[in-house]
Amino acid sequence: MTDLYGTKTMPKTNIHPDYKPATIHCACGATYETFSTRGSFAVEICSACHPFFTGKQKLIDTQGRIDRFNKKYGRGKKEKTTEAKAE
Repeated sequence: MTDLYGTKTMPKTNIHPDYKPATIHCACGATYETFSTRGSFAVEICSACHPFFTGKQKLIDTQGRIDRFNKKYGRGKKEKTTEAKAE
């Protein structure tokens, strides 16, 4: 690499980590080839098996939880009783 004046400018030697090919293995069996300073390693979850990326994300039933909370702590809708007053 040269600068504007034609002199050689290179990064300092022996200060950068070794960047080598690596294989990442997921628990689901997927493997990915990449480069890393760490080397090859294993992960528990990847984009091939994560529920968010696969579309199998479980939706939370928040309405049911709210109803159970209100029922448990007596904060449910109180029905208004309209009694006809006898005159």
